[in-house]
Amino acid sequence: MKKKLLYVVLDGVGDLPIAELGDKTPLEAAKTPNLDRLAKDSKMGLVYTVGRNIAPESDVAVISLLGYDASKHYTGRGPLEAFSEGLDIQDGDLAFRVNFATRQTGSNKILDRRVGRNLTTQEATALAKEMNEKVKLTSAPADFIFKNTIGHRGILVIKRKDGRLSSEVTNTDPAYEKEGSYGIAKAKFEKIVLKCEPTEKFKDSKEAIVSAMLTNEFTEKSSEVLEASEINKKRRAEGKVAANVILARDAGDRLPKFPDLGKMFGAKFGSLVEMPVERGIALLTGMEIIKTPLPTGDLEKDYKLRSGLVLDNVKKFDSIYIHLKGPDEPAHDGNFKKKLESIEAIDKFFFSNLLSKIDLKDFLIAVTGDHSTPCKMKAHSADPVPLMIVSAGIASDGLTSFGESNCKKGSLGELLGPQLMPLFIKHIK
Repeated sequence: MKKKLLYVVLDGVGDLPIAELGDKTPLEAAKTPNLDRLAKDSKMGLVYTVGRNIAPESDVAVISLLGYDASKHYTGRGPLEAFSEGLDIQDGDLAFRVNFATRQTGSNKILDRRVGRNLTTQEATALAKEMNEKVKLTSAPADFIFKNTIGHRGILVIKRKDGRLSSEVTNTDPAYEKEGSYGIAKAKFEKIVLKCEPTEKFKDSKEAIVSAMLTNEFTEKSSEVLEASEINKKRRAEGKVAANVILARDAGDRLPKFPDLGKMFGAKFGSLVEMPVERGIALLTGMEIIKTPLPTGDLEKDYKLRSGLVLDNVKKFDSIYIHLKGPDEPAHDGNFKKKLESIEAIDKFFFSNLLSKIDLKDFLIAVTGDHSTPCKMKAHSADPVPLMIVSAGIASDGLTSFGESNCKKGSLGELLGPQLMPLFIKHIK
């Protein structure tokens, strides 16, 4: 390779103009001198990571951004996260990505899909232990494994003893729906716990019927255990919402089989990722994981550490895929100020440290997002994400800052996610 690729994906960075920011997006309104320095020397464009008119979840978006046709390889988010956490998943097992959530006692009304975003790992681990010990599935011969991951997030794997299970079932989480194998974020939804049902095409499938039945049984029995838990009694006494229901989505009944990324592109890939789903994708595509601690909430410490890890490992790889979660969470909460602050912190502490220690003539730097998460929607949208690529030898578009409006003017035009990696590899070779 003549150059090395640093491929930086800012989770949920895309947005729409916000009146309080002078009709700019958080990215456009943020003070980002380091990204703007790159922008002046870059080519820009917009990216539909999975496809036009699709509001993708991060998993299918990342798969697409790595150069794969997600429609051929994606088997659901559940198996990816289960694999990343070391859970055994065989063909015919049913795996879901789940959230601890809060529902109104005695009702299916959801009060908070993420338990106020303050469920601690210690609390979640204790609740997971209670469910694994106390919930018994009896509607069909089956066992399950529940594992919490980060905060309110978790994984549910159901294993049938007398046959296979099917991923052709609907979500109990109302914020997402299935379109084929994809999980799609819904712009509007009724905040109620949904019943899991076989998908329309598989409504007569015995495997799908049993899968839905077991999922619903787990939902109700686990909710009874959570409602009675001392953990939740303590949370309520402290004025916090209870983690008293599990919302399941993005079922899969087998692991995806990806062609090896390094062999596809003739390069050695490293990855710096934070969340279980990105880690699962990295492992299954053959990327080497750069061990990275979970975010502490101290943005300066977290982003300086991540840029340091990139610099420490850059000699080992032809390309490093870097996925930074920061902007997405405040966008889901509709907090445009926090999203702007997150972008500014990435610029100040990640890019400043990185750019001060590398020579751009030796690198291609690509910066984009996995999806847009407009603050006014509090959800993923089908809007494209900004993209810039910069390296010595790449003619600049002459634009002075990195943001959605300028990227719309860029010479790269509109691209699809799977087109990016071949473009980058062409430049570094």
